[in-house]
Amino acid sequence: MEKMTKPVQLLQGNAACARAAIAAGCRFYGGYPISPSSEIAETMAKLLPRVGGKFIQMEDEIASLAAVIGASLAGMKAMTATSGPGFSLMQEHIGFACYTEVPCVVVDVMRGGPSTGLPTSPSQADVMQARWGTHGDHPAIALCASSPGEVYELTVRAFNLAERLRTPVILLLDEVVAHMYEKVDLGRLAGLPVEDRRKPKGAPGKLEAYAAGEDGVPAMAPFGEGYRYHVTGLAHDSRGYPTQDPAVVETTQRRLQRKVDRCRKEIVSYELLQCEDAEVIVFAYGIVAAAARQAVRQARQRGIRAGLFRAITLWPFPGEELAAAVKQAKRIVVAEMNLGQMTGEVERAVGKKKTVKTCLKANGEAITPDEIFSALQAEDACHA
Repeated sequence: MEKMTKPVQLLQGNAACARAAIAAGCRFYGGYPISPSSEIAETMAKLLPRVGGKFIQMEDEIASLAAVIGASLAGMKAMTATSGPGFSLMQEHIGFACYTEVPCVVVDVMRGGPSTGLPTSPSQADVMQARWGTHGDHPAIALCASSPGEVYELTVRAFNLAERLRTPVILLLDEVVAHMYEKVDLGRLAGLPVEDRRKPKGAPGKLEAYAAGEDGVPAMAPFGEGYRYHVTGLAHDSRGYPTQDPAVVETTQRRLQRKVDRCRKEIVSYELLQCEDAEVIVFAYGIVAAAARQAVRQARQRGIRAGLFRAITLWPFPGEELAAAVKQAKRIVVAEMNLGQMTGEVERAVGKKKTVKTCLKANGEAITPDEIFSALQAEDACHA
């Protein structure tokens, strides 16, 4: 991990992301400037040359992720960062990285949409795109930070998961978290573990690039070190060559899903606040969780037994964990800066016996503690 002269530093969320990427071993960044993520690219452009890394500004987001995939195939830990419109453009290459099992990290700093939308205003409207944006059956891992310090931790974790499972990992930030400043204890964070992809043990030469072990994850040989194998976005066999054999195709599809399912308990993380005796529980993530935390405190002061379930991993969705946390509750309030993208997931997780209400906002402004507190008091939804 990184060395620093001042262990505790005041860091912006986007800067924390870049610092953490370097500490996690990222040595390639390909991107295209887009608010509110641009500070990540700017910081990486300064830091990467100092550690022998490469920064390149591409002509668009499509080319950016293509460059990242190429760098990762060549053996480098690689990432890009973007926002809603650019994230949409990257979906085809996210699918390619899923199927060819190329580890990479994509940071999406969410802003208001659709289309060009609100370039400098906060939103949480990309959470479904993070799961279902690219076509076909595929697993997805998406993490969501609530503070600059957590941005640092989750950036490192995103790289570790990408390297361990040979898959793209999405880190979702909202504009508020990306641009807020916070004291970050880099001394403590310097101890975070860093993982690297497993390489083949055999001598260079022909390689069955997708022959997986018991964990379902194949070893990954870097291009340029003498290993010969084929990479294609077509359905492929263990050598990487295209195939239409139904048995081979299905085996691959199920293996891709199982390698993530097998690690679900290690991937899924969340935070509980006063849920043990709560009658009403807020489900929130990102900056909205900060407002929800204050709203829960207000509610407790007024005699309302409220709690908070903060999702840190959004995909795989923490449904089992949420169901267990709300077992004693009568109501759940889903608070998010969109028109209810996670509401269906929450309803599916908690069942029909629980009342699920919403506190939603999609106008470019952050949800306030008072708005969530009102939703905790009311039986009806709070549509701000």
